[in-house]
Amino acid sequence: MPTRPRLTALAETLPATVPFVGPEAQERGRGRPFRARIGANESGFGPSPKVRETIAREAGEMWKYCDPENHDLKHALAAHLGIGAQNVVVGEGIDGLLGLIVRLFVEPGMPVVSSLGAYPTFNYHVSGFGGRLVTVSYVDDREDIDSLLQAVRRENAPLVYFANPDNPMGTWWDADDVARLIEGLPETTMLVLDEAYGETAPQSSIPPLDVARPNVLRMRTFSKAYGLAGLRCGYAIGEADTIRAFDKVRNHFGVTRMAQAAALAALGDQPWLESVVDRVATCRERIARIAEANGLSTLPSATNFVAIDCGGDGALALEIMQGLLARDVFVRKPMAPGLDRCIRVSVGPDDEIDLFEEALPAALAEARG
Repeated sequence: MPTRPRLTALAETLPATVPFVGPEAQERGRGRPFRARIGANESGFGPSPKVRETIAREAGEMWKYCDPENHDLKHALAAHLGIGAQNVVVGEGIDGLLGLIVRLFVEPGMPVVSSLGAYPTFNYHVSGFGGRLVTVSYVDDREDIDSLLQAVRRENAPLVYFANPDNPMGTWWDADDVARLIEGLPETTMLVLDEAYGETAPQSSIPPLDVARPNVLRMRTFSKAYGLAGLRCGYAIGEADTIRAFDKVRNHFGVTRMAQAAALAALGDQPWLESVVDRVATCRERIARIAEANGLSTLPSATNFVAIDCGGDGALALEIMQGLLARDVFVRKPMAPGLDRCIRVSVGPDDEIDLFEEALPAALAEARG
């Protein structure tokens, strides 16, 4: 066997994997495309027309490197949020920023608290930097604030992850409860408050911004309601010194010139965002009606997807999902015990929801035998 460079001891222990198997990989395996792509929590309604115009206009400028300081976008975000530019860091989507946060605050062997079944990319980064993941169970299909606090104190954890609204269930806590979590944390524990779905959530679920706290990072994205998942642009909001620390480790050329221009245009078209939020709410209601017409129930959702309770166990939900996939309708499902009784259907254009409505009865009948 030839001699080769050695991986680090940590890398040797890790599987070569990705947190999600994308629809593209599934299409390659199937040998045909999906007709309805309603499983990845993207915005099938697309970006603002002004964003499309900006992308076309900027295409000829792609020979230039991006602005490594993300200056214009960062200052526009700060003005939009009513905070200082020193309180915002822009990154390659929330996923990229999560990796930087773990790198900044977690050393090998340190405990990191999250919920069992919560966003798996965060867990991927914890493993990648050698952290020890400590999970607590959902209660009533929501992340359990009290259990998270107990685990943080028991483990003396430097980092805890909490999404509000939640993925994969779509549930949420009110702002007062989130404030209770923040107040209950030790000052030495960093809270990653993932608000990727904040635009589609009730205003009562989003606490006011407080950039004076060094131990809270609020995560937001252009991937969901703004319809820019393919360009990978997100941002974190926090106390100035905490935000400044990202400059120690971030990829300064990571947010492309096109992503910066498109995000800036998206932010500038709030009427389009409002129209998308309305369409999301309307589609959530339609998905719930489809589920009910087929004898299924849904969880209340503050996101751009709906979790449908299939009325059985994880095996039944898996068969229903596979039946939909076989009928060219791409959906996903939670995998954690208890949550895995559901499938997760993203909102989308009417024609794709029509396909879901058409395929669901046959997928149910097949799964039930």
